[in-house]
Amino acid sequence: MRWHIKHFENLSSRELYGLLSLRCEVFIVEQVAYQDPDGLDPGCFHIFAEDNGKIAACLRIIPPGLIYPQAGIGRLCVKKEFRKRGLAHRMLDMACAFCRETFGDLPIRLDAQSYLLSFYKSHGFSPCGPGFLEDGIPHTPMLKEPAKS
Repeated sequence: MRWHIKHFENLSSRELYGLLSLRCEVFIVEQVAYQDPDGLDPGCFHIFAEDNGKIAACLRIIPPGLIYPQAGIGRLCVKKEFRKRGLAHRMLDMACAFCRETFGDLPIRLDAQSYLLSFYKSHGFSPCGPGFLEDGIPHTPMLKEPAKS
């Protein structure tokens, strides 16, 4: 398994196709139909794991100011055959470290599917507002505050 962190501009067409295919498989085929390519990807960084040329897991890192005032994390997904191996935990840890190194000591924001609250809480995220429906799926806004020195 090889991990990568790349800005959109540095993704190969094969990598971009793999990322979008995985997100479609997880978020649209498994969950609910919605428009995944939302125009934000070109301004984001993308973390992904590749196993024998197959994208196994991915997420995007949203720079501060693109959606939220804080850095953001979104579109975290793991291909079904690669689940239960800790990839989501490792990828989220990598994303938080990348945000701190790249954007400084800012909070990190995400909108979690509500059934995953305990997963995100285990990484230091806390609910920061009321739940809402996005594409018919309950979500909860969450924030990870910078470490206190």
